[in-house]
Amino acid sequence: MKIAVCVKHVPDAQGDRGFRADTTTDREAVDGLLSELDEYAVEEAVRLRESGAAGDDAEVVALTIGPADARDALKKALQMGADAGVLVSDDAIHGSDAVGTSLVLAKALEKVGADLVLTGMASTDGGMGVVPAMVAERLGLPQVTYAAEVTLSGGAGGTVRIRRDGDASTETVEASLPALVSVTDQINEPRYPSFKGIMAAKKKPVEEWTLADIGVDPADVGLDAAWTAAVEAEARPPKQAGTVVTDEGDGAAKLVEFLASQRLV
Repeated sequence: MKIAVCVKHVPDAQGDRGFRADTTTDREAVDGLLSELDEYAVEEAVRLRESGAAGDDAEVVALTIGPADARDALKKALQMGADAGVLVSDDAIHGSDAVGTSLVLAKALEKVGADLVLTGMASTDGGMGVVPAMVAERLGLPQVTYAAEVTLSGGAGGTVRIRRDGDASTETVEASLPALVSVTDQINEPRYPSFKGIMAAKKKPVEEWTLADIGVDPADVGLDAAWTAAVEAEARPPKQAGTVVTDEGDGAAKLVEFLASQRLV
């Protein structure tokens, strides 16, 4: 069984993120890393292989889109235990929205030939959470989303069953393979790459594909082809000093008065 994990190289959430003049995310001003939410998908894929649930010949392939720096996301996935990586890199992809991104991912996944596709539930930069569903629709695959537990049975031609935890109930959903599954941050605890994993990752294969390699017309992706756009962006206003209330016996009353003036009570 071949398991493909879609991962994304994103700006560090702890950094000072912003936008470029064309309102696309400025990825050069902040260090990038593997999206935290995608680490759960990588971990789950590796666990399915290690447990034998995906079969003795299971292979985990990490797939990402982006410039050369996106290789860092693949490197982290390989260090965690993925067997191989694929980077789709092409200048024409710059500025793609969820629609364009899903097209590139779908075409790349067709070339990978995965029996199971795993993704995080959203990216930590865009945060839309719609790409997994779009990719599944393009590929004609069952989509089983927001999994808090994944169980495989029957090998590549078998089924995948997930547990989805809601606010008031828990659902069990089953689909035939091949299928796409998005996982939540409650499914596992991603491992920290060991020294052995870091060294082994250096020998694992990473392929780099262009749009031509996966059969995507450059006119169908990029900023000009995007269905959505950020029309304006401005910096967050600087943090203001707070209001200090000196308690002279009427501190509680002053606090309630302040909260009421801000319509918080």
